[in-house]
Amino acid sequence: MTLDATTLPVIFAALMGLSILLYVILDGFDLGVGLLFPFAAPAERDRMIASIGPFWDANETWLVLAIGILLVAFPTAHGTILTALYLPVAIMLIGLILRGVAFEFRAKAPLAHKLAWDRAFFAGSLMTSASQGFMLGMYVMGLEWTLFHVAFALLTAGALTVAYSFIGAAWTILKTDEALQLKAVAWARGGIWGMALGLGAVSLATPFVSSRIFERWFSFPEVVLLAPLPLMSVALIVLLWLSLRHLPTRGDHFAWFPFAAATTLMVLGFFGMGYSFYPYIVPEQITIYEAASSPESLKIILVGAVFVLPMIIGYTVLSYTVFRGKATGLSYD
Repeated sequence: MTLDATTLPVIFAALMGLSILLYVILDGFDLGVGLLFPFAAPAERDRMIASIGPFWDANETWLVLAIGILLVAFPTAHGTILTALYLPVAIMLIGLILRGVAFEFRAKAPLAHKLAWDRAFFAGSLMTSASQGFMLGMYVMGLEWTLFHVAFALLTAGALTVAYSFIGAAWTILKTDEALQLKAVAWARGGIWGMALGLGAVSLATPFVSSRIFERWFSFPEVVLLAPLPLMSVALIVLLWLSLRHLPTRGDHFAWFPFAAATTLMVLGFFGMGYSFYPYIVPEQITIYEAASSPESLKIILVGAVFVLPMIIGYTVLSYTVFRGKATGLSYD
């Protein structure tokens, strides 16, 4: 394969897409755990924190990588996107900072102050989740600030927040047992429809953003070839609903299924969006080829990516392997 002005932007778009997808899945569940804090007892919050403690900080590495690739590989798009989304990006960053501070301080604060830091952790999770959902909605609508687009973005903000809480509940089902696991199953049963609403809203709205996207989905034979995506999504939601009616099971079998199914749904939704918007990085405005840095610059950056990306993947796999199994009680001794 020749590394030229045609292939390099595709490679970096794929790397950025992979980083965003992994961030949404990995940081999604620990954001979801934070969103579920108000529904858990103090001792249960400690165990929930223990379930994400080894992972949450590293999960955010994928967001840093995605923004870094956007900046160095697609500088024009970086300026356009972050300028249009300046306010929700600022709110997201404040939320991430608040989460990080609360995560550390709740372990060191006097018992009387612990509840305040738990609330701060929830607030940071809510700000981060809602701002990301708002940015998703505005991106789908082409980054134009109209009343209708903002209303749609508010819908996706709520839907993504519920989706994160669902995957957080699914993670809690996987990593805990007994009373907390039972609670997590109940949380997941309540959140599954919010996740379905979010996926459905984005999926239905995207083809109507432009005639080009509509034709990509509904012309023949594409409509037949792409039919498995929505059909698989509906089937997974039905299987999730059925599995949650029977969890937890004797021997804790299938505790992994809700998290695996939620992850698969996010992957399917991501590929659907990628197919819809390609080759545009700013919807209907700038393509990846127009926004890309020079081939010479991209080749240098690619050399760094070849070394950095395997290291991040390796560390991620190692951490999830070492800390596999059920989360135990939290201790700071």
